[in-house]
Parts: sequence; C-alpha cells; structure tokens
Amino acid sequence: MNKTAKVIRQSLIYLALLIFLVLFLFPIFWMFVSSFQPNSALIKLPPSFWPGDGTLDNYIRILSTPKYLNFYKNSAIVAFSTVFVCIIVSIFAGYAFSRYRFPGRNFAMSSILSIQMFPIIAILISLFVFFSNLKLINTYRGLILADITVALPFSVWFLKSFFDTIPRDLEEAAYIDGCGRFRTIFEIVVPLILPGILAVGIYSFLISWDDFVFGLTLINKDAFRTLPVGIAMSFLMENEYDWSGMMAVSVIASLPVLIMFVFLNRYMVAGLTQGGVKG
Repeated sequence: MNKTAKVIRQSLIYLALLIFLVLFLFPIFWMFVSSFQPNSALIKLPPSFWPGDGTLDNYIRILSTPKYLNFYKNSAIVAFSTVFVCIIVSIFAGYAFSRYRFPGRNFAMSSILSIQMFPIIAILISLFVFFSNLKLINTYRGLILADITVALPFSVWFLKSFFDTIPRDLEEAAYIDGCGRFRTIFEIVVPLILPGILAVGIYSFLISWDDFVFGLTLINKDAFRTLPVGIAMSFLMENEYDWSGMMAVSVIASLPVLIMFVFLNRYMVAGLTQGGVKG
C-alpha cells in the first residue's frame, strides 16, 4: 500500500511538472523559435517546432527600424525613472513609518495599503482627467507618475518591514559618534536592508516595464509609446498580422527582465524571504 501511494505521488509530481512545462515554458520556447522563422512558416500546418534554416531577418528589421528602438528607449526611461523614485521615496517613507510615532500614522499606513485594493481600471478615467488638466498627457512624467502610484504602496510597506528588523541601538551608537540623521540612514541602515531595496527595485521595474493600460491611455503619440503598447499597435493590425516580427521584438523586450532575474534572482528571493520572516 505504501509503495502504491509512493508511485501515485511521484506520478502526480511528474504530471504537475509536465503541466508546468507545457503551460509556462512552451510559450517562451515558441516565441523564441518563431522569431527566427518567416511569417509564412508560422501559419502553415503542421507547425514547425524548430526553426530549421532559421533567419535573422526579423531581428535585423527590428533593430534597423528607428520606431522600435524608440519604443525600447521610452520603456527604459520610464522603467528606470520609476525604480529610482520608488526606491528613494520608499526608503524615507518606510523609515518614517518604522521609527516615528505621529498622529494619523496608522490611518496613513492603512490608506497607502488600501490603494492596492482598487483595480487600475477603476481609477483610469479620473487619472486621465487629472493628468490632462496638469498637461501630463503624452509626457514621460505622466507615465512615470502613473506607474509609481501602482508600485509605491507595496514598496513602502515592504521596506517598512525591513526597517522594523534593524535594532535602534545601531542608530543610537551612530548618533553618539556624531552621525546625523541622513548619514545614519544611508551609511548604517540602508546597507543592512539592501536585499529589500533590490527586491523593491525589481518589483517596480516589472510594474513599469510591463505596463500596458497606462501606456495605452496616457500616451497617444508614437514618440512616447513604450514597448507593450508599441508592439500591439505595430504588429496586430486589422487585416494583417506580422507574427514573426512581433515574436522578434518580444524576445528583445524580454531580455532586460531575463538578465535581471539571472543576476539578481538570489537577492530578490533573499529580500522576499527576510521581509516575510522578519516582518
């Protein structure tokens, strides 16, 4: 009986692994393979799951077209600006909520967290009107601010949980040695919560890099479009679909995220684990 149960358990594990490979890894594999094939090869039956005589024409066409490079540049500007602002604001806000007791503190913390309860689509119309009155439509500033509104609440709460784990004795010792408040924060406290800061950076980068709704609503000029919206507007046309070109630009768009996870994955896991255990 025990042997039968063990066989069944192993079979279920293998089945779950197979489902994972099919549902999650196969689309990535198919995107990569399709990017090396001409568009005509992607619509034939049966499909070819290997590029065979692959071609780089799709990548050459994408990388030699200024419009697509401009989409890439716009996404980079918005994403890195969002990361920078989120990290700086989260450090100061998280530290303030962790170290100070002031009237309305609990209400402010609850209000920040409650923002996450509302779907983006619920605030989209009012946000558009607000940004239109401030002349922020078709600007980097407007798109960056919109992405910050999504990424910042979680980032503040996340870093607060890290600041809560740092003993106050370290700061008091730094004050005795003559350090001011800002020097103590950035030279004593911040290095101790580096995994949390990196996790916040990765989170806010993914929020802004993958954003489609804000990019579609707040930007209507190609000069300021980001990659997700640019891909949809350029390749998904009414009567024609350039699947191979879309797959090539999608591979290029995925490279920053892939590189980030390859080199920063252990920091993100450490940040999430420490924040969850110590918070």
